[in-house]
Amino acid sequence: MKVGVLTGGGDCPGLNAVIRSVVRKGVQEYSFDFVGVRDGWLGLLKNDVVPLDIAGVRGILPRGGTILGSSRTNPFKHENGLQRVRETLAAHEVDALVVIGGEDTLGAATELSRQGINLVGVPKTIDNDVTGTDYTFGFDTAVGIATEAIDRLHTTAESHMRALVVEVMGRHSGWIALHAGIAGGANVILIPERPFDIEQVCEQVTSRFQINYAPIVVVAEGAVPKEGQMILKDQSLDEFGHVRLSGIGEWLAQEISARTQKDARTTVLGHIQRGGTPSAFDRWLATRFGLHAIEAVEDGEFGCMVALESTRIVRVPLAAATAKNKVVEPSLYDEFEVFFG
Repeated sequence: MKVGVLTGGGDCPGLNAVIRSVVRKGVQEYSFDFVGVRDGWLGLLKNDVVPLDIAGVRGILPRGGTILGSSRTNPFKHENGLQRVRETLAAHEVDALVVIGGEDTLGAATELSRQGINLVGVPKTIDNDVTGTDYTFGFDTAVGIATEAIDRLHTTAESHMRALVVEVMGRHSGWIALHAGIAGGANVILIPERPFDIEQVCEQVTSRFQINYAPIVVVAEGAVPKEGQMILKDQSLDEFGHVRLSGIGEWLAQEISARTQKDARTTVLGHIQRGGTPSAFDRWLATRFGLHAIEAVEDGEFGCMVALESTRIVRVPLAAATAKNKVVEPSLYDEFEVFFG
């Protein structure tokens, strides 16, 4: 059997660990042949496929990013996309695909699976918003990076007695903001699942200044105020119809300054959250996902996604995993309200 491997969407720490794991087990235990698809779905549209073997995946475990490249390409937004995908797979005699991606990449995989293409999904995203799995790899690394940044920002905030707003990634879900905010001792945490009251935010910031403490506000990029719309710098859309988010942190800092008469500054962590080497946990989880994904290929169980359930790796239907985003439950957010303000 010949298996293709592709990585789609935003890059993410741990992608290379999956690729390595899939190839190692597939070659050594099942004698599969492998090819790598360059730049996600774009590679199948452009017939950009390269050989992949054990020698090619040596030494990549600790490397961030992906050796195969990635893109936010939606094959169904391109002329004859499905036909071109089929033609590329046929030209290289690929029998099955291992698709490593987040909500958009796996959403396209779900539709391709419905069209009869043999594939198994592997969930990745630093946002941790894929349904059906307790965690996605990349999330732990992103939280660690954001937490370290918040730790460092505390000292500079205290030195100047100013409020610091830290904008982290999280389009639809506030997992990074909540985890890193709690771990980093933030005083205000704003997430997309719960529209915020800017007046309440300013009251919480003021209360911290009154006890001679410099407040830290952590906000997910997709958070929105109750009385307004999402704050955007860029109105353009990607091929999956998502706006390119950014701007809520800057808007918050301006509002806090104007309403409290205190100095407030913004730090946007941006792509630094998903760059660099993966954490030990993300390497471990990505490796397990790869081992179980290629096992699903061997079993012929296509149209599924591997997932973490407690400590076990299980298989769940792709259609169910991509039907909706996994968001922060209100009760979980409420657990930490004692630390806000």
